[in-house]
Amino acid sequence: MRLRTARAGSGRLNGLSAALLAGFLVPVLAAGAATAQDYGGFSRRGAPGDFDFYVLALSWSPTYCAGEGARRDEAQCASGRGLGFVLHGLWPQYARGYPENCSAVDRPITRQAMDAAGQVYPSEGLARYEWRKHGTCSGLDPAAYFAAARTARLAVTIPEGLKAGGQRLAPIDIARQFVSANQGLRPDMMAVACARGRLTEVRICLSKDLRGFTPCPDLARGNCRAPEVALDAAR
Repeated sequence: MRLRTARAGSGRLNGLSAALLAGFLVPVLAAGAATAQDYGGFSRRGAPGDFDFYVLALSWSPTYCAGEGARRDEAQCASGRGLGFVLHGLWPQYARGYPENCSAVDRPITRQAMDAAGQVYPSEGLARYEWRKHGTCSGLDPAAYFAAARTARLAVTIPEGLKAGGQRLAPIDIARQFVSANQGLRPDMMAVACARGRLTEVRICLSKDLRGFTPCPDLARGNCRAPEVALDAAR
C-alpha cells in the first residue's frame, strides 16, 4: 500500500538531495535521548477523537530488549524472533502537545480486537498499554483502533537496508532510506530518535484519516544528535 502526501503539491521524493535532509535534521537536533512523545512539548487531557494527526512510532526492538532489564517485555524479547522494527504505537497528536489517557472508563478489549493487535504489535502487553494511553484518545473502539494501527503500519515500507541491523549509520542516513522507500514522505514528516548511541525509534506523521503523510515540524525535537548510531542485529 502506498501513502499519498497529505499536503498538496509535494510531488515525488526519489530525487531528494542530501542537502535538503541535512537542512532539516542537523540544525534542530534535540539534546539527550528522546522519550516517548517528549517532542510535542507537553501532554494534556483531551476529548476522544479531538486531535490533529497521528504519529506512527516504529521501535528498533534490539535496543529495547538490550536496555530495559527486568522491565522489558519477554514476549517481545524472546530469543529467535528476529525482530527489527516493531510497532510501538499509533499516537494521536496535536500541532502542539498530545492527548493521553482520554477516558476514565476501561472499555473491554475483545478477543477480536486482540487478534487484530497481534498482527502488528510485538506483544499483547504492549498493545493493551497503547490502547489505554493513546487509543482512548483516537475516538475509536479497541477493535477499530488496532485495525487503524495495522493499516498505518502496513502503509509504511521498512527499507531493505535496515531490516537486519548489525550496522552503524548516521541518523540522516536512516532518514534518507525511509524517504527513499516511501513515496511522498519528506524529512519534515518524520524523526529519528536514539539513546546512548543506539537507534531507538523512527517516528512518522500521518494524516488523521491515514491517507497520507503529513508535515509535523515539532516532531524534529526528538531527532537524534549523535553522529552515528548502532543498529544491533535483529534477533
